Amino acid sequence: MKHVKEVQSLNEKLPGKHEDARHRVIFLGTPEVASSVLQQLLDAAATSDSTFEVAAIVTQPGRPRGRGSKKIAQPCPVAQLALDQGWPQEKILSPVKAGEEPFLEQLAAIDPDLCITAAYGNILPSKFLAIPRFGTLNIHPSLLPQYRGAAPVQRALQDGVRETGVTVAFTVRAMDAGPVLAQERVEVDDEIQAPELLADLFRRGTELLLTRLPDVWSGAAVQQAIPQDDAAATHAAKLGKADGQLDFREHARVLHNKVRAFVGWPGTQAVLLLRSHDGTADREMEVKVTRTRVSQEVLELQPAGKKPMSATAFLNGVKGRSILVRLAP
Repeated sequence: MKHVKEVQSLNEKLPGKHEDARHRVIFLGTPEVASSVLQQLLDAAATSDSTFEVAAIVTQPGRPRGRGSKKIAQPCPVAQLALDQGWPQEKILSPVKAGEEPFLEQLAAIDPDLCITAAYGNILPSKFLAIPRFGTLNIHPSLLPQYRGAAPVQRALQDGVRETGVTVAFTVRAMDAGPVLAQERVEVDDEIQAPELLADLFRRGTELLLTRLPDVWSGAAVQQAIPQDDAAATHAAKLGKADGQLDFREHARVLHNKVRAFVGWPGTQAVLLLRSHDGTADREMEVKVTRTRVSQEVLELQPAGKKPMSATAFLNGVKGRSILVRLAP
């Protein structure tokens, strides 16, 4: 019941909003998929009957890009979207950590009614969570408590699930463990890949959140949210480069699920051996397998330094050689 009490304590600070004022929302997100969520929120806020406005945007700091000493920090996709739409720099906050005192002071000065997070990628401390009047809601692309963690969609596809979904839940100190306000179940197509499924789930999750805002503003959402069963929780571990190594001794279904799960990052790699018909020479070629089907195996791959191509085009390019696969040690 610990997580429920964290959220229910919000009821103590709900009064104090003028009837005719629009509620102030702060959005927190970083990657491309989160920029789509922000766009949905901005579009909803721009309608004549909107009950809220986006008062500020929070992202992770931009990452340096370029070569050598010429590397320059570039805005993340969420920040870039805001800049492209004319947002002033002072309304785009990018703390290294969400617990930094200057950042928390800026947040408190905005006096937000609600914070909304989608793939923000930064831990929110108790001092942060205590600031927004109606709490913080997170859009998480899984059916919580399943697949809590950094890579819920990728791990679900890796596992070959037939059903997944999206959850709107209150944020508490424990990762993805807060009470659930709303969920939507989604059937998983056998060939859908992670980037496509991520985009679909975040779109659905944003729509779901918007439908529940009246309950948030009335204070009813805190009471309506359902505690998660921590005993049923599963973990979606962060991805690493080693996850993308294909071992062709594994079942075709296992390989297919890895390809569609990791196609965005880290990708799925294999090393091919190209052998002349007379057996006089072998040449190694590293490729990324970017699309497969269990009945036909590899449909699309990407040789190192080149663009993705169909398996047919690849075979046409290595005529006169046999193709072998180097097995992982």
